[in-house]
Amino acid sequence: MSDARARKAELRKELLSARRGLTEGERHAASTALVERVRDLPRLARAETVATYVSMGTEPGTHDLINALRHGGTRVLLPVLLADNDLDWSVYEGPAALERTARGLLEPTGERLGPAAVIGAQAVLLPGLAVDRHGVRLGRGGGSYDRVLERLSAAGADPALVVLLYAHEVVDTVPREPHDHLVDAAVTPEGVRLFPGPRGGATE
Repeated sequence: MSDARARKAELRKELLSARRGLTEGERHAASTALVERVRDLPRLARAETVATYVSMGTEPGTHDLINALRHGGTRVLLPVLLADNDLDWSVYEGPAALERTARGLLEPTGERLGPAAVIGAQAVLLPGLAVDRHGVRLGRGGGSYDRVLERLSAAGADPALVVLLYAHEVVDTVPREPHDHLVDAAVTPEGVRLFPGPRGGATE
């Protein structure tokens, strides 16, 4: 295991432990606040299609956010996890059109549009465990969203890339490996953090 990978594994362990320490009230308040914070990003307010995900467990809650986007007229794409850990996509048609899978995930039951459907989104809201001041995102290590980001890059697509986190998960440094793509912003219950770099301005 490389040094960067080992440091990522240790950081994941620390951050997951901190998430488990949050109270139910703190998680509910974070879910409610994220809806307002996402509206602070002009690019998301203008987006016709947003790709996002259904939160699970101690992740910052996205259920209210997904419904708010849909009710506001945004076409919302949700992921379907494939056997090889890549992601297919389907349009969100409401809570009744979600089902729990054998892996414990809530996934849309509608028509599958294919992994390339994400290329048509004007914004992609990403899960994560942390992001640093340069926009380096730390995921859970499964690689699903690394494939999404690589697919977007290969297609020359330029959606706003936004990771949803708790405030303490915006950290000073995340170890970066060659396959890691930078994100444009982090949205936390406390506000929006924009990152400088080669993608600067992508959320304006």
